[in-house]
Amino acid sequence: MIERPPLRGEPGFEEQGVFINDKREGQWQQFTIDGDLLAIENYRWGNKNGRCMYYTPFGQPIREESWKAVNPDNPYDTIDIFGLNDPSKVVRREVIKLDGHTLRHGTWKFFDPDQGTVLRTERYKLDKLVVAGQVDDELAPIDMSATGSDRTIAKTDTAGKKSIAKPKEVMDYEKKNAGKKKVKTRTGQTGH
Repeated sequence: MIERPPLRGEPGFEEQGVFINDKREGQWQQFTIDGDLLAIENYRWGNKNGRCMYYTPFGQPIREESWKAVNPDNPYDTIDIFGLNDPSKVVRREVIKLDGHTLRHGTWKFFDPDQGTVLRTERYKLDKLVVAGQVDDELAPIDMSATGSDRTIAKTDTAGKKSIAKPKEVMDYEKKNAGKKKVKTRTGQTGH
């Protein structure tokens, strides 16, 4: 049992779990100083992996998270590349490097602590938020049944480079400032 004292206004808590090679491994639990369960987290290679649950001191769920730990000895994963003519057919597999130590991956649920009902659900794929109705990955198959604005496809310019459609706010800003000689914008540069 590891005791964490109060810090910067946050109450203290206790943790219990197993270390393997000085890294957290398997299920870890957090408790209030009074012994009430606050969290159940799962670890692999010292990083969060799998389902993690967080609770109020009264035992009501606050949120459920889903994580994917990256093996520090082999930070690569394999993804499927789908065919253009048959989007359901895998034509080859590609190896990609995963950035980070642990990635949000799967469904996250946020609960109303008073009622215990789900307030909001988010879905992640390799640390990227998946938006409903939007292709979440350039390598994912294109839904050929969708038409017009229902499809999200990257446009290609004459040089063959992919360009992503600009957000509405950017289009409004460019329209508003079109024809003006000099528009001051913050670029993050320092100096001249």
